[in-house]
Amino acid sequence: MQLIESKTYVNLARSYSSECQAMVRYKFIEYGARNQNLNTLAEIIDKIVYNEFNHARIIYTKIQDASKNQIDNIDVCAGTPFREKWDLTENLRLAAVDEEKEVKIYKSFSKTAAQEGFDDLAYLFTELSKIEDKHRKIFTELHAQMKDNAMYKKDKSVKWKCTACGYEAMGDAAFETCPVCNAKQGQVGLIVKSLQ
Repeated sequence: MQLIESKTYVNLARSYSSECQAMVRYKFIEYGARNQNLNTLAEIIDKIVYNEFNHARIIYTKIQDASKNQIDNIDVCAGTPFREKWDLTENLRLAAVDEEKEVKIYKSFSKTAAQEGFDDLAYLFTELSKIEDKHRKIFTELHAQMKDNAMYKKDKSVKWKCTACGYEAMGDAAFETCPVCNAKQGQVGLIVKSLQ
């Protein structure tokens, strides 16, 4: 079977659409974090945005490689979530939910690709599901920290670092203003276990 005639080909197109949508939705979340001067939170999300961009790029290349001819259009039916509002805490929760759905979808796409004999694409979908699960864990942890007002407050003394100048201090709460460069608390590095 040729890729262009397969269900896997349509699944690639659906994946491309999904990755592009996720990239923009997460860019909105990053924008919201920056507007609240939560710059280190925005930087974490920006790395996920970049991951989603590269997922879309890789998938786009696989689609293009399926045909020597120009591909004008691929009709796909794929859902588009429009749940996010301008509520940063809730958007982090919704991003985790979206990533959980992506994990399940990519696992099913991997199974289909394997059944159709596209082992390389089955591998790609499997690895994408693992990456999206990592994203889910990050969004889940960030949501919990924000909801519980625990981004800059911990149960025990930890090392806090100003990402602007590098100043470090131990404490159960991050400094509100860096005593060296006067950067606001949003520049203090976040402690996110799922990033490790």
